[in-house]
Amino acid sequence: MLRAELDAIDFKILKELQRDGRMTNVELSERVGISAPPCLRRVRKLEEGGIILGYHAALNGPKLGFDLVAFCMVGLKHQAEADLKAFAAATEDWPLVRQAWMVNGESDFLLHCVAENLTRFQDFVIETLAANERVDTVRTLLTIRQVKRLTPLEL
Repeated sequence: MLRAELDAIDFKILKELQRDGRMTNVELSERVGISAPPCLRRVRKLEEGGIILGYHAALNGPKLGFDLVAFCMVGLKHQAEADLKAFAAATEDWPLVRQAWMVNGESDFLLHCVAENLTRFQDFVIETLAANERVDTVRTLLTIRQVKRLTPLEL
């Protein structure tokens, strides 16, 4: 499903679900101005088309004991497709890595990490990340304070 296939109602649905993914289909249909059955069909089509990736609760990490947020810029020894894919797959097994991007520039990957504390993060960097056979360099950035949270896409 491509942006060109979406109409004004689809965009209204997406905007409303970004604001509140917990609302009922009836409430959503009222907000976008259509009846509930076609609204549900549209939402399912958006899900099946990969436009809606999922529904999540935003958690307060520090209140749950996850006080450290850091980013790791990782350079691989080789940038062959097999190495890039293998490293990307490895990130799936690392719970501290919350999000990962393959990037262009000085590094090959940017990892968003969340840990209970500095010791746990350091252990991960030394024992897991830097020890990975494909990794050449690791640069870490410890965050001080989050100043902006995830916001809805501007549709």
